[in-house]
Amino acid sequence: MTLAHLGAEAYRLQLMRRLESDLRAAGFERVAGVDEAGRGSLAGPVVAAAVIPDAQRLVPGVDDSKKLSPASRERLADLVREAAVAWSVVAMPASLIDRINILQATRQAMLQALSDLRPAPDVAIVDAVTLDRLPFVSLPIVRGDVLSYAVACASILAKVERDRMMCDLHESFPRYGFDSNKGYAARQHLEALTRFGPCPDHRLTFRSVLPSVEVS
Repeated sequence: MTLAHLGAEAYRLQLMRRLESDLRAAGFERVAGVDEAGRGSLAGPVVAAAVIPDAQRLVPGVDDSKKLSPASRERLADLVREAAVAWSVVAMPASLIDRINILQATRQAMLQALSDLRPAPDVAIVDAVTLDRLPFVSLPIVRGDVLSYAVACASILAKVERDRMMCDLHESFPRYGFDSNKGYAARQHLEALTRFGPCPDHRLTFRSVLPSVEVS
């Protein structure tokens, strides 16, 4: 990376940390970011991650996980975990999602991820979800994974962990293509649902999961 690229990246990260810097200036020393992966999937868990980054150890390349390649996410996830003051990842299974709905399962995962952080944060920036029952302030920010470095770090950890879980699930149920579609409504996945019906890790309360099964 050239000196010009390094300067541009440092400036980009500074912009992503503007909200965290303002919160630290207001007296919130430990700022956590929280995000989820898998909320719109038809199968598998919803995964939430919480990260308190070290303001003195920023990781170049951190961005919204959706903008990164799988290889970049894997590499950055290792660096984020290594550099963080604290981090946590929590998964909620499809069975719980069916029982309490996806929004409540997402909230539960996020609350647990934040509760598992040691040391505890002074404030949390949450990607677009309102949380309560926390002993500290939480700020729901739409597009938080774009606007906040801490949330972007969390988005990477959540995505990497969930992708790993879906690849493991593919070993048990290869007909659905979970290793490539990660449980989302790709054509191959929908065709397999029509032909074979759902597996035990599908979310049965999601509209696309229970089409008419072919009669052979």
